[in-house]
Amino acid sequence: MTDDRIRRIRPSDVDAVIGLIEGLAEYERAPESCTITAEQLHTALFGENPALFAHVAEADGVVVGCALWFLNFSTWEGRHGIYLEDLFVLPEHRGSGLGKALLTELARECVRRGYGRFEWSVLDWNTPAIDFYKSLGAVAMDEWTVYRLDGEALAAAGKLT
Repeated sequence: MTDDRIRRIRPSDVDAVIGLIEGLAEYERAPESCTITAEQLHTALFGENPALFAHVAEADGVVVGCALWFLNFSTWEGRHGIYLEDLFVLPEHRGSGLGKALLTELARECVRRGYGRFEWSVLDWNTPAIDFYKSLGAVAMDEWTVYRLDGEALAAAGKLT
């Protein structure tokens, strides 16, 4: 059964979702790192070759939550999956089931499309989120460590010679 509070993002939702992304950056104690613009988000979601997808959660016709995701691929399984980049529900709407409804909709997306997995990362100090994810049956991939190249290190590694 589909939750009518959850739907795919529309171009008119971009500004609201930017506000939610900024709220997530604040919650994750890194607001200075959040530099995305509405134009960048719009292009990523609705440009010629979109590689980012999103669902929003509404309460009384207002966007109060979002899930931004993209496809990944398992070479071992030979199937795509979904990687959840951001999940955020405004604090005053937490506990209303919207976060669970967003995750459930993405799980349904996986099932409908025959995808093999649904993955995301969570900060190790975010125990409310960790407890929530575990309550849904999600399992931590404790043996894996995420690595990242960005900034000067990325520029140096990707230098064209």
